[in-house]
Amino acid sequence: MKKQLLLAALMAVSVAGNACTNFIVGKGATTDGSVICTYNADDYGMFQYLCHYPAATHQKGEMRKIVDWDTNEYHGEIPEAPVTYNVIGNINEYQVTIGETTYGGREEMVDPKGLIDYGSLIYLALQRSKSAREAINVMTTLANTYGYNSEGETFSVCDPNEAWIMEMMGKGPGSKGVVWVAVRIPDNAICAHANQSRIGKFNMKDKKNVLYAKDVVKFARSKGWFTGKDEDFSWKLAYAAPDFSGRRYCDARVWSFFRHFDKGFDRYLPWAQGKDPNAEDMPLWIIPDHKISVQEVQACMRDHYEGTALATDTLDMGGGIWQMPYRPTPLSFKVDGKEYFNERPTSTQQTGFSYVSQMRSWLPREIGGCFWFGNDDGNMIAYTPIYCGNTVQPECYNTPGADAVTFSNKNAFWVCNWVSNMVYPRYCQMFPSLKEVRDSLEQSYFAQQASVEEKAKALYASDKSAALNYLNGYSNEKAQQMLARWNQLAIYLIVKYNDMAVKPTENGRFLRDKNGLWARVQRTGYPTEYARRLVKETGDKFEAPHK
Repeated sequence: MKKQLLLAALMAVSVAGNACTNFIVGKGATTDGSVICTYNADDYGMFQYLCHYPAATHQKGEMRKIVDWDTNEYHGEIPEAPVTYNVIGNINEYQVTIGETTYGGREEMVDPKGLIDYGSLIYLALQRSKSAREAINVMTTLANTYGYNSEGETFSVCDPNEAWIMEMMGKGPGSKGVVWVAVRIPDNAICAHANQSRIGKFNMKDKKNVLYAKDVVKFARSKGWFTGKDEDFSWKLAYAAPDFSGRRYCDARVWSFFRHFDKGFDRYLPWAQGKDPNAEDMPLWIIPDHKISVQEVQACMRDHYEGTALATDTLDMGGGIWQMPYRPTPLSFKVDGKEYFNERPTSTQQTGFSYVSQMRSWLPREIGGCFWFGNDDGNMIAYTPIYCGNTVQPECYNTPGADAVTFSNKNAFWVCNWVSNMVYPRYCQMFPSLKEVRDSLEQSYFAQQASVEEKAKALYASDKSAALNYLNGYSNEKAQQMLARWNQLAIYLIVKYNDMAVKPTENGRFLRDKNGLWARVQRTGYPTEYARRLVKETGDKFEAPHK
């Protein structure tokens, strides 16, 4: 999702971008041997759904319309592939998963006449690829053939065996060409990107783990952006050098993810803070200090820099009375002619959808790909399981009639946003109720996962279609149950916390007195520390006279 960061005054160069985040975990770094890839798809005012492209065969001469993923603008047509594969969300039936974050880079490299945008490129590749390597080839070939009209982009391209990070840029107006580089993440490593180019120097001799455009260095030389030896070439320094905004607003998310799995990673805090020009840059990937579970990765998608120097859940005015770890947009603001900014953690209110994709090579391919999906801020939703062989979306993730300006209580995006927007301003007071429901649902999904997949495997051995229908039905049932529970949660929250008071409950039920009336409400007032700050800032203005 391309949106201006509204930070031009803070940037050395003007960079278009969004607030998206991708985390990548190699199969040797996970507790169960799966490859994990995540995506928070963030944009301001974005309404999204769980997309589906059915598997199909196409006649020669059949064309595919290219409609821009961000703007819905029609760009043109390209020939269809003879065979395309089933795609649900950002995973296909072969468990190939692709995510992205936009970093912008040099504006003069954008080709506005290119036919294919980054979003279309993702779904074209998913429909045409059986592996991550094949997806990289499909994406670069299509971009070189038909032109690429987006800004600089970082892609996560993963399958059950390999995880890759690829960066791509056009060559300028009318070029119909791209420069790009792709690096395989070691199986025992983790990687991340969040709207700042991440690939620096790369080993051009390692043909097994590094792929790149033949002219990736030559093109930079031709523009005067690089003059050194080939082996010293750095993709990001040539095409998208990190500045304050790229470090503080983007790489800080990477830093926060890495520090969960490396106790010494705070050494890179000066880089994440963005102000020290001599700070040590972070590595592209690290080896985590323990094996990582899907649940831990989901938790990282909910991060607000808690427990760090960048934490947004601390008691400052920006969080309001109830310590909201979110801040209003735009990201920057002016006071008396000076520019200021808000922190930009992984979890943000403008997330349209979030996923954690689990890819497993030892299972039948349509069972091995479990796409944990939610339609709002990852912190505020329960990720529900969607299997990669599914062909029918849950109604709540693809609701007829619902859109960005049309509310529906049958739609997960709207119901989840209904709840989260009640919780945001009274966060420390109301969030525990949401978290209890969220965690209970997710724990139940993980508790059932093994038995559900065992049943699916047994069916798969004799009747593949029956196995896929079973998983599709299970996925849709859980998503709809989540929606029903979230509707209940919305009602519970408005009743329990109405008018800034709290109605007492016991075991989730509202208490009544002996006469059948509701129990007296609790008037909690200010949290103690906030009350102290208020008194400090207002002095004796509100001090009551001594009796």
